Amino acid sequence: MLFRNHNFLRAVAFAFFCLSVSGPVAKPNILFIAVDDLNNDLGCYGHPLVQSPNIDRLARRGMRFDRAYCQYPVCNPSRASLMTGLYPEQTGVLSNAGDFRKRHPDIITLSQHFMNNGYFAARVGKIYHYGVPLQIGTDGKDDPASWNTVVNPIGIDRTELEPVATLQKGKYGGTLSWRIVESRDEDHTDGKGAFEAIRLIEENHPDKTGKPFFLAMGFFRPHTPYVAPAHYAKLYPLDKIDPVMEKPSDCDDIPPAALADRVHQRDLNLAQRREIIQAYYASISLMDACVGQLLDALDRLKLDDNTIVIFFSDHGYHLGQHGLWQKSDLFEGSARVPFILSVPGMKNAGRTSESLAELIDLYPTLADLCGLAKPAHLKGQSLAPVLEDPQAKVRQAAFTVSNARGKIPGYKGRKPLGHTIRTKRYRYTEWDDGKHGVELYDYQTDPNEYTNLAKCDSGKKVLKRMQRLMQSTRAYTR
Repeated sequence: MLFRNHNFLRAVAFAFFCLSVSGPVAKPNILFIAVDDLNNDLGCYGHPLVQSPNIDRLARRGMRFDRAYCQYPVCNPSRASLMTGLYPEQTGVLSNAGDFRKRHPDIITLSQHFMNNGYFAARVGKIYHYGVPLQIGTDGKDDPASWNTVVNPIGIDRTELEPVATLQKGKYGGTLSWRIVESRDEDHTDGKGAFEAIRLIEENHPDKTGKPFFLAMGFFRPHTPYVAPAHYAKLYPLDKIDPVMEKPSDCDDIPPAALADRVHQRDLNLAQRREIIQAYYASISLMDACVGQLLDALDRLKLDDNTIVIFFSDHGYHLGQHGLWQKSDLFEGSARVPFILSVPGMKNAGRTSESLAELIDLYPTLADLCGLAKPAHLKGQSLAPVLEDPQAKVRQAAFTVSNARGKIPGYKGRKPLGHTIRTKRYRYTEWDDGKHGVELYDYQTDPNEYTNLAKCDSGKKVLKRMQRLMQSTRAYTR
């Protein structure tokens, strides 16, 4: 499944970094920006409406990965995977209730590895799992061994829940909920988080401490509840929002295990959909403004020429596709993520790569770029060769796993797992080793996944090839 030559990749990557900056080479700082529940609705990904000027600015100075995928489309399993460098079935975290330390008490996490190599490591906001919004302002399900210091900001999106509109009274995080409010950016958790992150950068500037930093900034928006200032909602007039409506018969050829109807979400009318999407997009613009504050701080503190910036979301997000909202399924909308990597002086700044990438690749990539040895347990692949050549490829398929979301007729007990692989052209998904259905989509002819080719004569050859690829992929990811 994978192309591997770790020593060669590490040598190439570190040589690339050393040659790409002028003057004496010091260990680069890391600004690690994780976003919660963000899909690819961004200006730099071609969205016609969403305004994300600061993320777009980062894309112009970095490389945008167009085919990047999470390993599990739910917060805790995804974050545990990318921070440990193991696949979800290897971490043992397959729900928001899991803890990777139970199976791997001594594993060295991504930020911990940098700490062990002389870095100051800090977390602001959500990097490991939080129950949003109720755990905002606490440590959530943090991993204390991963940080030298942490900050848990809290703003009006947590402290003023009562005015929030929700599809289920008293519930805000697992159901659609939203509020547009006259407010300042700094009134919100993410605004306060950006302020705290900048303070930590200033206090731990390498010129002061003699140590590089690994600063992880975890933004909460646009996770529901979508609470955002009114000045961002004004960017998205309701009559300009064109919601995706469920196509008749779309779900007829989809296995029941693949579909999950959260309470009331398929009943939304057009006006409700517009209002919800407006709040989601306003939340993106709030988060984008906070990203801009961080980038401005790097420039002001003269750290932009020696700081690697990584920007990504923990998984994708549906806004009505297939009748689905939010995440946790194995369609493209849930599995695909925005992913931007900026290395100072990189020769391919502003380029886009269609190389398949996984969030699990973050750990080995950052280790390579900073000249650190990679722990032996890592399962991801370094993307450093892709930074050197956007046409390069480090894997044949991107892998994602999730528990079955829908009701399976006659099935009792714990819901089985679904596994999916995405190649350049196809997606193949099987539920409980195919016992509860399989799916095959051709994105060249069917980008919206309307036709499941798994039972079509025209898909038989591709199906067999994808089944073989799935077997070899799962052997590596178990």
